[in-house]
Parts: sequence; structure tokens; C-alpha cells
Amino acid sequence: MLFNSYEFIFIFLPITFLIYFYLNYKKFTTLNKYFLLFSSLFFYSWWNIAYLPIMLSSILFNYTMGTILSSEKKFIFSRKTILIFSIFMNIALLGYFKYSDFFLENINLAFNTHIDLLHLALPLAISFFTFQQIAYLVSSYRQETKGYKFIDYSIFVTFFPQLIAGPIVHHKEMLPQFEQSQNRRLNYNNIALGLFIFSIGLFKKVIIADTFAVWATKGFDTAEYLNFIEAWVTSLSYTFQLYFDFSGYTDMAIGLALLFNIRLPINFNSPYKALDIQDFWRRWHITLSRFLRDHIYIPLGGNRHGSVRLYTNLMITFILGGIWHGAGWTFVLWGFMHGAALVIHRIWKEMGLSLPTFLAWFVTFNFINISWVFFRANEWSDAIKVLSGMVGLSGVVLPNFLAKKLGFLESYGVTFHDWLNSLGGDMMMFPWIVAGFIIVLFFKNSNERLRNFKLNYFSLFWAGIAFVLSILSLNKVSEFLYFNF
Repeated sequence: MLFNSYEFIFIFLPITFLIYFYLNYKKFTTLNKYFLLFSSLFFYSWWNIAYLPIMLSSILFNYTMGTILSSEKKFIFSRKTILIFSIFMNIALLGYFKYSDFFLENINLAFNTHIDLLHLALPLAISFFTFQQIAYLVSSYRQETKGYKFIDYSIFVTFFPQLIAGPIVHHKEMLPQFEQSQNRRLNYNNIALGLFIFSIGLFKKVIIADTFAVWATKGFDTAEYLNFIEAWVTSLSYTFQLYFDFSGYTDMAIGLALLFNIRLPINFNSPYKALDIQDFWRRWHITLSRFLRDHIYIPLGGNRHGSVRLYTNLMITFILGGIWHGAGWTFVLWGFMHGAALVIHRIWKEMGLSLPTFLAWFVTFNFINISWVFFRANEWSDAIKVLSGMVGLSGVVLPNFLAKKLGFLESYGVTFHDWLNSLGGDMMMFPWIVAGFIIVLFFKNSNERLRNFKLNYFSLFWAGIAFVLSILSLNKVSEFLYFNF
């Protein structure tokens, strides 16, 4: 079930909300937990019920292993061995569904074999609930998870606002909130704040991200070639589509959780304002960055064993981060690019060098924009098509009406004719891109609005406008991009 669908907004959400707080009002605390779990499982199963047994098996396995790891009893195997086995089983489950075909394709390519691909459907949210449970296992190994009941753990994993695409929450951030008595009562301030943030997120997704998606899809998937301007419009359209899509989902998840008096961790903090690549990763998918730091980078040694080891650990961490996002060499390259950028940034800082603020932002943003090309491309040819256009290898084309004034540019290879054919000739893409820059660079982000929220006619008006415009635009199924990961 999608957050941006009529059935979720007008049926599932209000029914779940009303029954949840009615059961709390009647003091049916245990029954209410089972109801919330059932609702979250129903939400998950709406997409494809065939995925449900996989997730339930994962929950049962990890709760059992977590209970063993947090126990003081002695077992045949050491606790460290049990932890390694548990993590391996999680990675194996994720790898089987997500990477089997990628592995077989490369085997066939390397050895000229013809092994049939499995063509497995990727279970929804498997990357997110796998990482979340791995973090829980590590906490159990550290004796930090004692006393959690199976129903509490199940809600922690399946809570529907954050189930499908994060944030990747830590048990300490989530489970204690469900036990606080004040969180079982209606909180009208949280309801107002939740609806406000949800409406902003819905607007970002339905109105902004899905508009940029049209041009990004035409450029990457439909066009045979792209001239200079078309290529830059394509790359920037995807850069803004991904930003507003993921930011919109994050806002909606935070807003939905607030309706139930649960505060999710910040996962998105104006990443395109970053002045260097390290700052970008402190702002983009913050909970994934935290997971990669705590469970890959630091266990590898972090920065404790000299510069060479530090650079190696950064590269390994981000290559694995790229692979987590998708089974393809384009994702590996994307991760490699970000790892290399972080290494260069570290060396740059150690040398005591710096750039003027605008130049630092310009370099950082354009690196991110170029790296997203590989992140989005379905095939290498798609990435090459866009990048070659961006550097002018497919020609520079300007509109006919500029020929009289700029005709002298023809001697430099510029031509004048129908200049946006590959993207449908829609001139609205330019004001949308300008608006995208203005919003991501100069507007307050949702975290700032959360901190400064005041329930008044002004906030009510803008939330209402955003909600109504979004509802009127729900005329097609539009998945969130991170559903694919």
C-alpha cells in the first residue's frame, strides 16, 4: 500500500488511527499492540502477500537469535559465533533475493556459461528490515536488548510508517516510546504537526518529484540520444526527483508516526546544501550512514590504524553501500565514486586546503549530480548517453528564434532547430528546475519546520493547500524510488 494512494489516506489510516486510540482509551494495551502489528502486516501484505512469510520468518529468527545473544546462559557455541551466524543468515537471505541474478549474470559473462537466471521478485523492504535487525542483533550481543517481548520486537520491525523505506531505526529510539503511558493518549499537537508534515511530504512526492520524473524517464529510458541542454535537464530532473521523492517519503513517515505519538529519527537534512561530500553524507539518508559507520566502517578499524587503512575502510564501506542500493555494476561504481570522493576530501582537509563557499557547494553539487547518473541508469549505455550529452559530445542545440542573434555560434558547432525533441519539447522544465534549486537551497527544511511549528491559520492554510493539490493529482500509481532498494 502506498502512502500516496486514496485507500491509504482515506481508509487504512483513519481506521487504524481510530481503533488504535480507542483500544488505548479502553486500556486494552496488549490487544492494542496486536492490533497495531496486524495493521502493519496488512499494510505490508497489500502490495503482495507472498512477501509476508519471508518477513515473518526473518522476524522470528532474529528475535530468537537476539534472545539467545542477550541471555547470560552458556550455549554450545560462543556468543560471537552465534552473532556471526545470525548476521550471515540475514545477509544470505538478502543476497539470495537481491543478488542471485547479478551473480549468475557475471558467472555467465566470465566463464561463457549459460546458467538460467532465477528472476526472483525482490521482497518489499527487505534491505531495510534486514539492516534494522542486524543492528538489533549487535545490540543483543552487547547485552542491550533484555526484556523485550516478541510482540514489542515485531512492532519495532513492522511499524508501518517506517517499514518500507526507513528510516533504519535503532531499538532504543523506537521501543521505549510505545511503553510510555502519555503516548497512548491522543495528543492534538502531535496530530496537527503530523498532518502538517505529512501534507508537505505528500506535496513533495506527488506534485514535485513526479513532475521531474517525467523528464528524467524520457531522458534516461526513452531518448536515443541527448544534446547538451537535454542531457543536463535529464540529469538535474533526476537529481531533483530523487531529492523530493525521498524527502517526501521521509516527511510522510515522520508525520504518520507523530499521529501515533512516535518520533522517528531525522533521516534527511537539506543534503544539497552540503559544502563537501562528508557533509552530504551527514545530511542524506542519515540512518543508513549511521548503520554503515557503526557496523562496517568502525568494525573495519575506522580511522584508528593510519591513513592507508582509513582510506581503505572508507572505500570498502561505500562500495558496500552502493551494492546495498542495487545489484548492478552501476551501483558499485556509484559507491566507488563516493568512497573515492571521501578519500580525496580527507586528504584535502589534511593538507589544510579550502575553497570559497560557493565554489565548494558548486563542486559538491555537480559531483553528486553526475554520480546520480550512474545511480539512475538501467544500463551502462544509458549513463554514457547522458554523460556524453552533458559534455557536449552529442552537440549543442539552441532554439530557432535565437539563430539571428547567436548565429555566429554555428562556427563553433552549435546548431539551431527543435532543441528539446527528446524530452517532449516541454519548456516548463526550466522554471521547474529553477524552482527546484530555490527550494532545496533557500527554503527551510521539514526538520526546521518541526522545531518551529505553530498551529495557526497560516500553517493550516498551507497544509490544506498542499494536501488538496496532492489529492487532486493522485491519478496514477507512483511508487517511491527507495522501494526498489
